Amino acid sequence: MTDQLSSPLPGARREHDSLGDVDVPEASYWGISTLRAVDNFPVSGRTIGTLRSLIWGLGTVKYSAARANESLGLLDPAKSEAIQMASLEVMEGLLDEQFVVDTIQGGAGTSTNMNANEVIANRALEIMGLPKGYYAALHPIDDVNRSQSTNDVYPTAIKIALQREISEFCAEHGRLIGAFDAKAAEFAGIIKVGRTQLQDAVPMSMGQEFGAFAETLREDGQRLLELLPHLRESNLGATAIGTGITAPPGYRDAVIRELSSITGLQLTSATNLVEATSDTGVFMLVSGVLKRAAVKLSKICNDLRLLSSGPQTGFGEIRLPAVQAGSSIMPGKVNPVIPEMVNQVAFRVLGADATVTMAVEAGQLQLNAFEPVIADALLESIAWLTVACRQLRTHCVDGITANTQVLEQRMIESISVVTGLAPLIGYAAAADLAKEALASRRGIAELVIERGLLDPARMEAALSARSLAGLG
Repeated sequence: MTDQLSSPLPGARREHDSLGDVDVPEASYWGISTLRAVDNFPVSGRTIGTLRSLIWGLGTVKYSAARANESLGLLDPAKSEAIQMASLEVMEGLLDEQFVVDTIQGGAGTSTNMNANEVIANRALEIMGLPKGYYAALHPIDDVNRSQSTNDVYPTAIKIALQREISEFCAEHGRLIGAFDAKAAEFAGIIKVGRTQLQDAVPMSMGQEFGAFAETLREDGQRLLELLPHLRESNLGATAIGTGITAPPGYRDAVIRELSSITGLQLTSATNLVEATSDTGVFMLVSGVLKRAAVKLSKICNDLRLLSSGPQTGFGEIRLPAVQAGSSIMPGKVNPVIPEMVNQVAFRVLGADATVTMAVEAGQLQLNAFEPVIADALLESIAWLTVACRQLRTHCVDGITANTQVLEQRMIESISVVTGLAPLIGYAAAADLAKEALASRRGIAELVIERGLLDPARMEAALSARSLAGLG
């Protein structure tokens, strides 16, 4: 990047900052600060413009700040109107391609905030009928960023983005729960052998198994919704470190009121702005619950893969929908690719949680400089989990069928029902029956009658698989 050029290059405009002059593409809404950030941070190849909810959140903050500043007499109404109109376009996604800074960046999010300031300023100038870059009329910092700092704008935008993403995830997560509930009802009368430590345990219904999957997920959905109030606390008005320097009296309440109105969220102002600016613990809380949801979702997918393994030499108790050919060498092979995809999403979320934990811990004194990687990790995790839940439901769970022939045969051959005899004949006698049944390949009922341990009526009641499964 060359500063102090003699004249603008063709198709460019000249912009100035404290480091010097730089030519910016004339067509771009972003300016010199954004250009320097693009040059400094070519890291992930993912721009902040790909984080739709974060850009929406930034637009809501800039819109609200303009209205608050105007109401306090700090911003000319014409400027305020143009900034609001540009901010609404940012919220609607019309300018996403102009948010070109990498998601991973130094500076505690300053590059992201300046990208927003410059895009909104130049679009506002255009709305006013003025050329881009004519900052004497409307300035990215003096007007768009008035009464603000990156240190209160950026974390607020992240929290707004997370609330939106969590709500969308919970909706998709809820649909997956509904799919498991539907399968639990469909499979309610199918009896099978339950397992502990991959060994035969006692009878249960397949409905109970799938109902447990649904309940496992339901708990996580509830925990995620409980996070939302923690994300509604904003430090807007704190400016640099929480002292509120450059923010006039009344601005804090006004901007929170405007932000609540435009987002539809019941936002509140942090009780202690210094603490709220330095403490990023809420992001670790969100990450922890996402990790829990991912782990449990992955565990369920492990079970689905086991239960569907085979088709001839595995468990083979359920059939997953065949969604694609499974091998480039083995004809006819079909793999559980959807659960495998969900497993891998979970692995990525676990890694993101480690990233968030380290980034939260690395904050120093009055500011955490690592919020960019926190935002990137959390928003990616939620987005991936949302897609994973949708694909698992539509491409797998909805189409699962029970292999009743295998299940019935295994119940006939199973010695798992012997557990029901232990209260009647004692544990040791029941264990002897189990050992003999396995060795002789004879049925438990046959051996009970042969030994005269119980009369037929009591034996039938004790060995009823439905009763042992708690189905009456």
